Amino acid sequence: MQRSVIDLKVYDPKDFPAYLPKLNKLYEDLFSGGKGFRAKLIRMMSAHLGIEPKTELLLSQTIEFIHNASLLHDDLIDRSHLRRGKTAAWLKYTPEYAVLAGDYLLARVMVNLSGHGNIKLVQYTAEVISDLLEGEWLQDSVVGDFFVTMEQLDRIHNLKTASLFKWCIRAPFIAQERYDEELHNILSEMGTLLGQLFQRSDDLLDYDIRNDEGKAILGDLKSGYLNSFGAFMCAGATRHEIDHIVKSKTLEQYYENVGGKARFDQKLAEFDEINRGLIKMYDHHLERLQSLLKPGEEKLIDQLRPLTEILYWRRKPS
Repeated sequence: MQRSVIDLKVYDPKDFPAYLPKLNKLYEDLFSGGKGFRAKLIRMMSAHLGIEPKTELLLSQTIEFIHNASLLHDDLIDRSHLRRGKTAAWLKYTPEYAVLAGDYLLARVMVNLSGHGNIKLVQYTAEVISDLLEGEWLQDSVVGDFFVTMEQLDRIHNLKTASLFKWCIRAPFIAQERYDEELHNILSEMGTLLGQLFQRSDDLLDYDIRNDEGKAILGDLKSGYLNSFGAFMCAGATRHEIDHIVKSKTLEQYYENVGGKARFDQKLAEFDEINRGLIKMYDHHLERLQSLLKPGEEKLIDQLRPLTEILYWRRKPS
């Protein structure tokens, strides 16, 4: 049975009590516009690992709760006016209510996971939430820093983005009490690579690269945030050159300020090549993973292989 993302807020009636109608309305708004990619990843993992439906739903709900809680908080911190094409919760309700709503989601995660009875799963999930918050602190510290490096941003993205991908592919094994150290080291490496590829691809949308989602052009830059591709473009530039680049109001101005469209295209090709290297590394770990799976689980490899195509190149695998 296929579940929509909105269904994932229904795990226990106690999660969204009827006597809090405002809370229910906020979550209906928030959940209904999402793609639910992380929950789909949980579903895919569960199907090939033989996870019980009740546990699968718990894991799917957990990652959606954490992800959406982070969006509630991020939108307030960034003062983003829209989320999934609708007015952001902090504007539609109040900033205080958005904070409380995000906190509530995280609290329900801990309550529901505790009921599952696997303390290692609870501990790992708590670590991921801690990573998200640490990443938010670090990201806030580089806003307005136009000399930030790719290495600094990778650290932030590993905490904020990759941690959730790692959780999606590790948590189903932990739920089955499969704790092999080599297995989880490989899964962690794969999750880190998926998170980096997804974030770098998302950063390219700001420059209208593979931007089928219609993301606002130069939105990050205008907010004072030099994302990964922006940092790559500015690496080695002088302060004077960077001052001009970051003041670009349109893509045409940006092309001119970085040395022309041809140079922009050349740097994009170099950036893509770097990320092809990450994809090769992911495929290497995927081969290592195959030897650690149980008989009958091998088809999981075929399901995990196309993720880099989807997350970085933003296209369905051929």
